[in-house]
This record gives sequence, C-alpha cells and structure tokens, in this order.
Amino acid sequence: MSHLHHTIDYVELAVSDLPATRAFYSSAFGWEFNDYGDTYAGIRSADGTGEVGGLNATATPARGGPLVLLWSADLDATVRAVEAAGGEVVAGPYEFPGGRRFHFLDPSGNELGVWADA
Repeated sequence: MSHLHHTIDYVELAVSDLPATRAFYSSAFGWEFNDYGDTYAGIRSADGTGEVGGLNATATPARGGPLVLLWSADLDATVRAVEAAGGEVVAGPYEFPGGRRFHFLDPSGNELGVWADA
C-alpha cells in the first residue's frame, strides 16, 4: 500500500463496543481487521497490504464529527446489508447532485454515509 501526499490516509472511529462494531462492519461491508488487543482493531485495506483506519475503544463515540463516506456499486443492497448487520439508517436514501446516498449509525453510534453514482 502506498501513501499519497495530502490525501486521506487513515480514518479512526471511536467505538463503545469493539466486538459488536467489528462484527457490524465485517457483516455489512466485508471489512477485515488486524486485532491489537481488547481496545483497538485496524481496518485492513481492500488489497490487504496495509490499513486504512481503525476502531478505537478508548475514545468516546459522538455524532457530528467528520462524516466518513463509503462508495457503493448498489446502494439499495448496501442499505439492506447495513440493516441486516444491525445498523440504523438515519437519513435516506436520498438524491443529491452526484447521485444517491444514505447515512447510518453503527452499533457504537458513529454516523457514516454511503453514496452511489446517479
């Protein structure tokens, strides 16, 4: 995995329940993790050569911080996967100038969004 100057390189989410939040992202999005004990799990990059983020159980989750957006090739299927994994859809899906998107809460209360092309 290479790093690019001035690009988002790593996103860390505060979580209140590491096992539940890890299971949610694994089930809803197929994410894989590197475990670092009881309080941290690194989110593996899609190609498996590094990490793109982490779940931190030593921090306090809060809505209203930076909004992380994921991209989906099938937004409606992603909504169903989020709900089936135990996430709560809190907005949308709705249309915006670049396509469609929705927002959800993970088991720790972090709000993220998912978008798809129009």
